Amino acid sequence: MASSLRISRLISRSFSSTSFFSRGGNGFLGSRHCKYSTSSAIEEEPVKPSVQVEHTQLLIDGKFVDAASGKTFPTLDPRTGEVIAHVAEGHSEDVDRAVAAARKAFDHGPWPKMTAYERQRILLRAADLLEKHNDELAALETWDNGKPYEQAAKIEVPMLVRLIRYYAGWADKIHGLTVPADGPYHVQTLHEPIGVAGQIIPWNFPLLMFAWKVGPALACGNTIVLKTAEQTPLSALYAAKLFHEAGLPAGVLNVVSGFGPTAGAALASHMEVDKLAFTGSTDTGKVVLELAAKSNLKPVTLELGGKSPFIVCEDADVDQAVELAHFALFFNQGQCCCAGSRTFVHESVYDEFVEKAKARALKRVVGDPFKGGIEQGPQIDSDQFEKILRYIRSGVESGATLETGGDKLGNKGFYIQPTVFSNVKDGMLIARDEIFGPVQSILKFKDLGEVVQRANNTRYGLAAGVFTTNMDTAYTLTRALRVGTVWINCFDTFDAAIPFGGYKMSGQGREKGEYSLKNYLQVKAVVNPLKNPAWL
Repeated sequence: MASSLRISRLISRSFSSTSFFSRGGNGFLGSRHCKYSTSSAIEEEPVKPSVQVEHTQLLIDGKFVDAASGKTFPTLDPRTGEVIAHVAEGHSEDVDRAVAAARKAFDHGPWPKMTAYERQRILLRAADLLEKHNDELAALETWDNGKPYEQAAKIEVPMLVRLIRYYAGWADKIHGLTVPADGPYHVQTLHEPIGVAGQIIPWNFPLLMFAWKVGPALACGNTIVLKTAEQTPLSALYAAKLFHEAGLPAGVLNVVSGFGPTAGAALASHMEVDKLAFTGSTDTGKVVLELAAKSNLKPVTLELGGKSPFIVCEDADVDQAVELAHFALFFNQGQCCCAGSRTFVHESVYDEFVEKAKARALKRVVGDPFKGGIEQGPQIDSDQFEKILRYIRSGVESGATLETGGDKLGNKGFYIQPTVFSNVKDGMLIARDEIFGPVQSILKFKDLGEVVQRANNTRYGLAAGVFTTNMDTAYTLTRALRVGTVWINCFDTFDAAIPFGGYKMSGQGREKGEYSLKNYLQVKAVVNPLKNPAWL
């Protein structure tokens, strides 16, 4: 894939496009499989991934090593609940070792002392290796996470490569300013790397979150200790190995697998970590922020939860709106922080929209994510699976109309039927809480003033979607919605250059684009008196 290909072309859904995942015919790995209403396909023997699990240890100071305790934990296949591999379980002692390696690499190693051009070349070589190993990375991602292989191989790994190349391009363009002062002084600012960055990534997009965190930190000259999610440790270990093959010095990128209350807490509260970045739930983000503040007051970037409104206006083409709203919610099994999980539909088209949304959900192709043509795989694990089913029961008990779905699918693994609720009210849990699953809640509204008030009436503020042909309406909503991203007639358009982050309790700071560099830099002012200057 050419480096100039914009990632948004792979993942965006404009109102004139059709869904990549709903195409018929033969798929990438096999024939198109059953719709969700038939569970027999899920009962078949799962496809054996064509990749070997090579790395299950911690990566510290350029070497794969066991946890100090010798403990391991199982990482599971969401298709079956069976063990894929046993992975080293990092604890505070391992975090100490990783931080010490990162500190040594920053204070005494070659990475921050290299020219920016040299760092850029290493990042570009890493991107080339990631691209070369596209299929292996995608297979590990699908095996460990359950997302469709076609999504991982054709969208997410290419986006990972694009992000690393994007940040490689920034490496030699980071510089300070010369500042005029009121007096005979030469004043300049230096943009310096912040030091050792602790990074904690989630399980829903392991490789992409790896890139969002690692790319800007390395481009700015920092060193890293990255903790993977305990559900999905495999792909980040493989990717980090490729960075070292590209020439990244030992200690610059360390990867610790483990659990939040142990390894994550140790990293967040570590006195030798200079910067922390976390992506995950809002409740866990609060804990991370508190640990950072109580230790050394390290700055923290947070990308947290969401309950994003998707607003379908009265002038909408209903068929197109249904398809886009379906994608906005069900993409990645609904396990997306910015999912359009509150579908607001104007009363004049509401009934038609509900019927067509139900029909589209019934056509959704659910099954083994390694099979071609599959739109939806299993949820990540039993905890998430049971949580989603509890929310579905809550929706029924609170009086929402269950249009379709509402139950598990098959007798093994963590598959859930694509579920659609209508007649949803703002006070219901399914309209307030982040479900993180394939559950679409459709709400009715009368006018723009009403929908703005209701859309903003949430603790979250991550993203929103607006579907309309009237640009005056679009711009009115764009400015009124208190969110970090507004997609107009598209959704989940992610480009390396577009910043992403939330308002309110959806986080603080921005990731991706030029804005993300600020997370990993410190500004130093240097003032020097001038004698008899020719000019000021």
